[in-house]
Amino acid sequence: MKYFDLPKIDLHCHLDGSLRPQTLMELAKEQGISLPSDNLDEIRDMMIAPETCQDLPEYLSRFDLPVSVMQVADALEGISFELFEDAANENVKYLEVRFAPQLHTKQGLSYEEIIEAVVKGMKRAEQQFDIKGNVILSMVKFMPSDTIKPVIDAGVKFLGKGVAAFDLAGSELDGFSHDYVEYAQYAQEKGYRITIHAGEQGCGQNVYEAVTMLGAERIGHGIAIRDDEQAYLRVKEDQVALETCPSSNVQTKAVPVFAAHPVKEFYQGGIPVTINTDNRTVSNTTMTDEVRKVMEVFGLSVEDYYQIYRQSVEHSFADDAVKAELMDFAK
Repeated sequence: MKYFDLPKIDLHCHLDGSLRPQTLMELAKEQGISLPSDNLDEIRDMMIAPETCQDLPEYLSRFDLPVSVMQVADALEGISFELFEDAANENVKYLEVRFAPQLHTKQGLSYEEIIEAVVKGMKRAEQQFDIKGNVILSMVKFMPSDTIKPVIDAGVKFLGKGVAAFDLAGSELDGFSHDYVEYAQYAQEKGYRITIHAGEQGCGQNVYEAVTMLGAERIGHGIAIRDDEQAYLRVKEDQVALETCPSSNVQTKAVPVFAAHPVKEFYQGGIPVTINTDNRTVSNTTMTDEVRKVMEVFGLSVEDYYQIYRQSVEHSFADDAVKAELMDFAK
């Protein structure tokens, strides 16, 4: 099977985790930022997390270098454009990229300027390549919570014009949803769709609460529901799509090895699953790699793949017209 040629949908991809190493070096030079090395291979190694990290923080440390050069509007626009170009070049037809505007204010950019730059890069790529997309605004839990509503407010003017959803990311303490109810509700009232990172490193109860308390329509990762019947049944009953990122989950030790990932059992159990990259650079992966691994390791058929593709389209935050276009690729 030619995995490269399959039409693909990526609903869980972080902008700062998908920066080209060469671009990082070029931007650092332009911006006068000193890097730990001037050797491309060494920089690449610093940006890619080990195949098995000690823990999630070790994985997350790989974002430090990229974020350092993502404080200028032109850089944000260019990085966004390149990510969509890279995705389009491996037949990804639709990409939802997520990022945290809170992390890009060190040079004085406003939240609106930050969001506008990323949307602009995406729109430019849409004009040049056979790909469509949307932006998801991730709120990172380690930043002050009083920054959340201003980010939501700044993104409102872009809703339906490139921005689609609200996300919560970062370390996953048990019961974190209790602290974010007002922010998720605020985002919903403003017109945002909701996806939440949950059940990656934390417990299945976090997934249940993300759905019932925060109104999550999709869950980033969500693999912990395999050990929590209440969460599993709620996700299945509500048809909450799981944004699975298998290679990333192996790296962060959320699962011990690829073959232990529950994506197949979820799929066969009637839960809508999607296959995603999480971070193209940090996880040293592509959508082609992720699809190939899932299909080969779990023995899925072409029919299975297209069912997952259709589920990805149905649960995307694309508008109806784009969904209709994407569905055409599955016929």
